[in-house]
Amino acid sequence: MRRRRLVHSPEHVLIELTPAGLGTRFAAFLLDAALIFGATALVGQLGLFLPEAIRALFIATASFAVLWGYNVLFEVLWNGQSPGKRVLRIRVVDGRGLPVDVSQSLIRNVVRLVGMVAALLDAEHRRLGDRAADTLVVSEEQPAVPRIEALGARRFNSLRTPRVKRLVDHKLGIEERELIYALCLRAPLLSERARYELFEEIGEHYRVRLGVEDPHLSGENLVRGIASLCAGTA
Repeated sequence: MRRRRLVHSPEHVLIELTPAGLGTRFAAFLLDAALIFGATALVGQLGLFLPEAIRALFIATASFAVLWGYNVLFEVLWNGQSPGKRVLRIRVVDGRGLPVDVSQSLIRNVVRLVGMVAALLDAEHRRLGDRAADTLVVSEEQPAVPRIEALGARRFNSLRTPRVKRLVDHKLGIEERELIYALCLRAPLLSERARYELFEEIGEHYRVRLGVEDPHLSGENLVRGIASLCAGTA
């Protein structure tokens, strides 16, 4: 049975992270290695069209960029997932369960070749790069990119009024919308009691702020309804 790590989310709720298994990580590594090999081979073919004076420099520079930039680029842009990790449904997160930044991704990948053996000895299968960057490869239990079906949002008539839509558009900034998305996506990881209390507290905040008077709308349904409005699908 894989060991789980307990962390506190930005919403101050205790959640569990499940470290990805070594077999899954190795399979993702092989897929990424195949893509990197294909990309470097393509670089070599493109180099043939360049003048001989700069051909070797181009191939060396581009191959180096592919080899060392592949994982960093995807892990930062794809919220901790390279193509191989996405196929195997795992991702890299930082020690608090948040997305990795550029410096963390750089650190863990620079020491990749040195620390593979360390993963065999670590209870959470972390390489030396993961330890140095304070990152963890976890099994993906929910989509990373907020989509309305992933948020579980439902459409409620009491929220689909021009007044509420206008207030949402003008009062909720990008950071606040991202927090609502993150809360909806993290909901399945919470205990029933923590989930209820958290959504009721946040729901009451937006109930007052947006002037929602529907007494039959629970805190969670209110928050998910707002998420639907933020996504522009209501």
